[in-house]
Amino acid sequence: MSEKKMQGKHVLVTGSGTGIGREIALEFARQGADVAFHYSRSSGGAESGVLQVCKMGRRAEAFQADLGNLDEVIGLAENAINFLGGIDVLVNNAGITFNKPFLKVTPEEYTKVYNVNMRAQYFLTQKVSQHIIDNNGRGAVCNITSIHGVSGAPEHSVYAGTKGAIISYTRSLAIELAHKGIRVNAIAPGCVPVENYQNAIPGYSDQAQADFARDNIPLGRYGLTLEIAKLAVFLCSDDCGFIVGQTIVADGGTTSLMSLIRDFRNESDVTFGKGYL
Repeated sequence: MSEKKMQGKHVLVTGSGTGIGREIALEFARQGADVAFHYSRSSGGAESGVLQVCKMGRRAEAFQADLGNLDEVIGLAENAINFLGGIDVLVNNAGITFNKPFLKVTPEEYTKVYNVNMRAQYFLTQKVSQHIIDNNGRGAVCNITSIHGVSGAPEHSVYAGTKGAIISYTRSLAIELAHKGIRVNAIAPGCVPVENYQNAIPGYSDQAQADFARDNIPLGRYGLTLEIAKLAVFLCSDDCGFIVGQTIVADGGTTSLMSLIRDFRNESDVTFGKGYL
């Protein structure tokens, strides 16, 4: 590309030490932005991301923050603003993926997931938005939610609740901030394998995941972190200037597939309408 979409922009991406968040941060840098990485525990992925961005000739730094602690959430915003000299774009990617049978969920688990997935995102966005408004700027917020926010799955009542909340608050927040110069949208990814899959899924392998995607996702494959990253850049760029309050589902057709359909690849032998048409 001769013109980089995010040239000169200052971007904070939460949860950018691994997976989708890390690729989003790198893609913003590829498109000309300076980037603040965030990590909660291990700094390795974020710091290696910083090195990659610096090799591109852009500025980058990694900041640690426990998103379960509001003081650290606010401190993350302040550190990123001070390093970058301001923030134009915030990507709220960080979150805890959690599954447990509804009848076994504890209040402590519920509170932890909501605090990290929703409360931290809410008040980080509040802090960054106030900064943009105070500096008479224009900006964009991209919230990463999930198809769990629009579809049901067993043992995901807590996680899905946070992801549904992100979709709802994205819509309302977008209306409140649009006239102040800040566009807010969201992305709901489907199956996009990341490092956490290897830790969470017994016997995980790339081939097993590819086989599962081939058999269960209409597109016949799983999603790539780069595909989500490019979508995030688009939603925060001037190319997307008239899109406000939307949640873009990127799932290879997963949520479009009716669960009652047994085999979507072959012609059905069922004859509804027989005798009428």
